[in-house]
Amino acid sequence: MSNIVEQKLLHRIRFLIALVIVGLVLSGVTAFALETEMRWLTDVLGIEAGATGGDRAGLTRWLVTVRDALIDTNARYPFIAYGTDWLAFAHLAIAVFFIGPLIDPRRNVWIIIAGLIACAGVILLALFAGQIRGIPLGWRLIDCSFGVLCAVPLILCWRWIGQLERIAPSV
Repeated sequence: MSNIVEQKLLHRIRFLIALVIVGLVLSGVTAFALETEMRWLTDVLGIEAGATGGDRAGLTRWLVTVRDALIDTNARYPFIAYGTDWLAFAHLAIAVFFIGPLIDPRRNVWIIIAGLIACAGVILLALFAGQIRGIPLGWRLIDCSFGVLCAVPLILCWRWIGQLERIAPSV
């Protein structure tokens, strides 16, 4: 009976870790083409290419401001995008670390804990550094949601790994 429970827990844990890996990879890959993505998003929302932030209000104003800043920065200082390339790489590198708990959750529970600490760090960074950089509160809360959304499956994994240890302690 405990073997069936153990297999179910392992399946759940691995599914959620795979979800975290996919999320990290998607976050990383999308950080490479920010200007293209912002142009696409504003086009989809029907915001004409020549519109300025002053022509709009609320979220639309912010999206136009970000789009125009990316266009201007990439045209004048393309090396600045190298920083977001490293951000993208960091997401991909972090995803690789989660392969350890995907293979053996019990032996690699420390990676789950490190991931939870990083999730808390995302929230703190978004709230404090975002304030310093003048990022609107709504946008900072969206950034915080990434930490929260990643923490939920990691908390469940941590809990289920604890249950695994009680059912069948690792050797």
